[in-house]
Amino acid sequence: MKLLVCVAWPYADGPLHLGHIYGAYLPADIFSRYERMIGNDVVMVSGSDEHGTPITFVAEKEHVSPAEIAEKYHKINKEILEKMGIKFDNFSRTSSENHKSVVKDFFLEIYNKGYIYEGKMISPYCPTCRRFLPDRYVEGTCPYCGYEHARGDQCDNCGRTLDSQDLINPRCRICGTTPEFKETKHLFFKLSSFENQLKEWIETKDYWRENVKNFSYNFIKSGLKDRAITRDLDWGIEVPIEGYENKRIYVWFEAVIGYLSATKEYGNMVGKPDLWKEYWQDKSVKHYYFIGKDNIPFHTIIWPSMLLAHGGLNLPYDVPANEYLKLEGGKFSKSSMHGIFMPEILEKFHPDLIRFYASLNLPELHDSDFSWEDFYSKVNTELIDKFGNFVHRVLKFAYTKYRMVPPVIEIDDQDYEALNKIRETGENMSKSFEKVELKKAFKEWLNLVYYGNQYFDKFAPWDVCKKDEEKCATKLHISLMIVKALAVYAYPFLPFTSEKVWSMLGYRENIEKFGWAEAINPVEPNKLNEPEILFKKLNYQSFDEWNKLDIRVAKILEVKDHPNADRLYLIRISLGNEERNLVAGLKSYYTKEELTGKYVLVLYNLEPAEIRGFVSQGMLLAAEDGQNVSLLVPTEKIEGIKVLANNVESKPNGLISHKEFSKIKFEIAKIEKNNEKIILKGKNGYSVNLKILENYIGNECVIVHEKTSPIVLNTKNGIITLDREVSPGAKVK
Repeated sequence: MKLLVCVAWPYADGPLHLGHIYGAYLPADIFSRYERMIGNDVVMVSGSDEHGTPITFVAEKEHVSPAEIAEKYHKINKEILEKMGIKFDNFSRTSSENHKSVVKDFFLEIYNKGYIYEGKMISPYCPTCRRFLPDRYVEGTCPYCGYEHARGDQCDNCGRTLDSQDLINPRCRICGTTPEFKETKHLFFKLSSFENQLKEWIETKDYWRENVKNFSYNFIKSGLKDRAITRDLDWGIEVPIEGYENKRIYVWFEAVIGYLSATKEYGNMVGKPDLWKEYWQDKSVKHYYFIGKDNIPFHTIIWPSMLLAHGGLNLPYDVPANEYLKLEGGKFSKSSMHGIFMPEILEKFHPDLIRFYASLNLPELHDSDFSWEDFYSKVNTELIDKFGNFVHRVLKFAYTKYRMVPPVIEIDDQDYEALNKIRETGENMSKSFEKVELKKAFKEWLNLVYYGNQYFDKFAPWDVCKKDEEKCATKLHISLMIVKALAVYAYPFLPFTSEKVWSMLGYRENIEKFGWAEAINPVEPNKLNEPEILFKKLNYQSFDEWNKLDIRVAKILEVKDHPNADRLYLIRISLGNEERNLVAGLKSYYTKEELTGKYVLVLYNLEPAEIRGFVSQGMLLAAEDGQNVSLLVPTEKIEGIKVLANNVESKPNGLISHKEFSKIKFEIAKIEKNNEKIILKGKNGYSVNLKILENYIGNECVIVHEKTSPIVLNTKNGIITLDREVSPGAKVK
């Protein structure tokens, strides 16, 4: 059977975060690996969505071209996916000539059939920026759910598609101006023509996830409106008809055509230019679309209607959209930089540790929440203690006693039960895979891990081998069969670890070549390789103290003498979109001229306090060693950005008092390198795994002491250091 697995195209405007991996890319990889193992012919495609306003918005902020942003993040995200073991047959890009050609051909096909027409629409125009604004350049309050940061095309909170005019209190995301709404000429797609066809089609999808089917059906019930498919942009794919030279095909229309263009490109890559027809024109081929729930209408309504308009191409078979992954209750968001970003987490953890926890926690039917404490707990107890320990005990005992796989001599009832458990696990997992219930399939695997431990402990080889050599050999072989089955069944989820276990069992060829059914066969009489410990136990890093604090970078705008105190200054600071007034006791250490214009650190969530008649809305942070005082300063000078600790953003619950703050232990330490290892020298020596510190050897940094181990203050692209020298071990106040 042939399958086409289509995966959402990530915008090339920033690095992928964990929410992307949970939502689409890991589920698609797990599913595709399984389907290949049972003998199906699978092509999996996706790529970087490089057009549209997400890219131009970042480009304008960074004062570079959209092409430079797209190139940068296409490369970064492709590397992330490769490191995660997420294996695409073709991870393409919408800036390719192949994609542009396919999009224009697709456009002309439905244009010539009368499904695209010229019309007028009201578009937001910013009088300050002097241009029409694409939908994503407009932000406001969602009229449906009240979310205050909805975009002009969609609300990320409730998933509704929007028009800029729908927003309450709309504003330009560049300058904050309220836009005017003016008439402009565009091309429209006749989405309304397919309302009845789509309704009938969706009603047949009784195997779709309930949330996907209900969302899609309700979307149609409210009535489909024709949609503009061009925009006033200069970054994107040109409109292939006269009169539209200054406009571009809008990203929502052209990006979904990427599934077709990437398949065509794959055929060219393997020397079979017509291969795409086998996947798009053969009605027996099933198309699966792995996406997040915010993409549901584009894949169950808009893209199918475009395919119907074109004609002769397969519609989606299944759209197993996942719900959101949340970080301690908040939605992951690339645009607001809220979440766990893949470059940072991959620096610290083996990809299979990330894949393991994700597989347990996939948001298939409802939102799931990521917790660092739960991550460490589940990885340590379930993966390392139960699976890793079981595999190592069995392999170590067999290797030490036999050096190779022992034979099966005589099987008893306990052994038959174990063999049935192996077979039933594979069958149950397969049933779950057929329904794209990946989390359920993985829990079946974990149950086999538990069973393996019970079998091995009950068998007690350390005793049996002293009394009955034949029974010992048989029991060890059955134990090795459980290890083998676990390696096979885990391959879609934990490919790196499965291959390592497979190799220790003496196999030389890839697991995928043996296939899913190999799990129930006896272990071949291989020479065993010396077993290695799969994973070391993780040391949990707590952030209890850090989560009490909200520290931000500020720029000092103005410094005045306090009229009622000789040692105090009145200081006005900028936090980007906000200004605050502080009272600071720095007069004995800094002149007004030294402070003005300086970038500093401010405790943003300190309770306001009245000091000698003036209210202080925060506190400047400084280090003191008993003789010298130095302000804490950022190497990355951006007003308003939040300070991180070991790349983790704090989650404070309201304001903190000065008394509570004084109980938190800070320390100044010097960054040194010893035998390729970073050492922080304060009162003691501390080892901290934070890659960015390598760029600041010899500088001072700021430590917060947690219960488990110290953490270092940093920003996304820098660290927190000092503007004057103080002794190592100095305190922060």
